[in-house]
Amino acid sequence: QVRLVESGGGSVQADDSLRLTCTNSQRTFSNNGVGWFRQAPGKEREFVAAIDWRGSDTTVADSVKGRFTISRDNAKVYLQMNNLKPEDTAVYYCAASRSSAKTTIQSWYRYWGQGTQVTVSS
Repeated sequence: QVRLVESGGGSVQADDSLRLTCTNSQRTFSNNGVGWFRQAPGKEREFVAAIDWRGSDTTVADSVKGRFTISRDNAKVYLQMNNLKPEDTAVYYCAASRSSAKTTIQSWYRYWGQGTQVTVSS
């Protein structure tokens, strides 16, 4: 069973940093690729970052490259967000993939958390 819980969201100023954490409340998800997605008001959900099961293979969206980093240990997956911009404002979701590999494709993700709000003010 996989039940994902995101934490670490909040309201910050532009150029501030936040670290989001994704936890599987039922057990570890060490065999799953994990991704972060976000959805801003009035927009479709979009890919942000993904990591494979070992934590050795990652990818991030071009819009956050150089500012966001994804990492994991056995129990949690993290999204470090630096130099935040107002356009990063969204609800951020973590998701566990059907595969052990990283993927940017939303349909590959089987389990989703409820999301955590990130608001960045200018």
